[in-house]
Amino acid sequence: MQFTHEHREMQKTLRRFIDDHINPHVDAWEAAEMFPAHEVFRELGRLGLLGLTKPEAYGGAGLDYSYSVAMAETLGHIHCGGVPMAIGVQTDMATPALARFGSDELKAQFLAPAIAGEAVACIGVSEPGAGSDVAAIRTHARKDGDDYVISGQKMWITNSLQADWICLLVNTGEGPAHKNKSLVMVPLREGGKPVKGFEVGKKIRKIGMHSSDTGLLHFDEVRVPQRYRIGEEGAGFIYQMQQFQEERLWCAASVLEALNNCIEWTIEWARERQLFGAHLIDQQWVQFKLAELRTEVEALRALTYLACERYVAGEDVTEWATMAKLKAGRLNRLVPDTCLQFWGGMGFTLENKVSRMYRDGRLASIGGGADEVMLGILAKTMGMAKKPR
Repeated sequence: MQFTHEHREMQKTLRRFIDDHINPHVDAWEAAEMFPAHEVFRELGRLGLLGLTKPEAYGGAGLDYSYSVAMAETLGHIHCGGVPMAIGVQTDMATPALARFGSDELKAQFLAPAIAGEAVACIGVSEPGAGSDVAAIRTHARKDGDDYVISGQKMWITNSLQADWICLLVNTGEGPAHKNKSLVMVPLREGGKPVKGFEVGKKIRKIGMHSSDTGLLHFDEVRVPQRYRIGEEGAGFIYQMQQFQEERLWCAASVLEALNNCIEWTIEWARERQLFGAHLIDQQWVQFKLAELRTEVEALRALTYLACERYVAGEDVTEWATMAKLKAGRLNRLVPDTCLQFWGGMGFTLENKVSRMYRDGRLASIGGGADEVMLGILAKTMGMAKKPR
């Protein structure tokens, strides 16, 4: 996959925005454990960066998925993990199914404001008792006239303390676990206040991703029209699995620049750090280790670009996206951990950018499907494990 002039110009625009409007505030947002999502998204929407792959009829640019990969990669220029993740939820996790299978009414009501940055979105899949096992979710929607009445809990929901709507995976039937679920659009706030029956149970504090707000959400008889369902009833599990393909490709692309930054910061530090009468960078072990890490990152880039190229060509890239997500999670742990060791005591301080990556990066092997889930998927695609009926 080759980036064109248009890809590069988009990346330059986003990089300038990051330098001017995000990185100067990252430390303050990390300390506050939240960033002003509406303010940031409104500016990104004004630049046309929240709907690169979305339909032009709803404010998007109608481009292919390679532009999402290019944007995700550039978000690695942000000096934390929380803000890029929040943006990725808006562009590549909460909206793909809506754009692909939603009715014109739903796209006008929910997708268009998200593309414009006028609404903050979140995706509701995980629950207190169902994270990696998506089929085990218990949140349900019963029918009452023309409405769904939704009750249950969602947990680990990024953007949820500020979100205007949620794309919610719920049980809408009593059949097999892979065929009884639907994706339903649920407004969370009206006039700045939570809708009736919706409550943020608590803000979840995390060891990393501090600037990204994360919530435990309660739904107690929340009423929405059945026409707010995305696509066919009972097809929600399939839609969400398709949505995961884009989420996992986004995850892999989003770590590329960040990991290379981590290595470059460490090289600069090693050139300055005096150790036993020489500079740290003069030690062959340090040189070899950093060279090996860079090689691993470029191998991930090649895998991610190949997966993207095949996805744009219309292929099912479940296996490739899963491999890329698995490798991204592993490298997001290995690279900051190895680099932090070379920083010594400085690497153990909160203000250090490598230590922030060490904390933030740990999530990549858990969120969006844990490493073990990725390996399970690969075992199925390779014909070694049985697929669920």
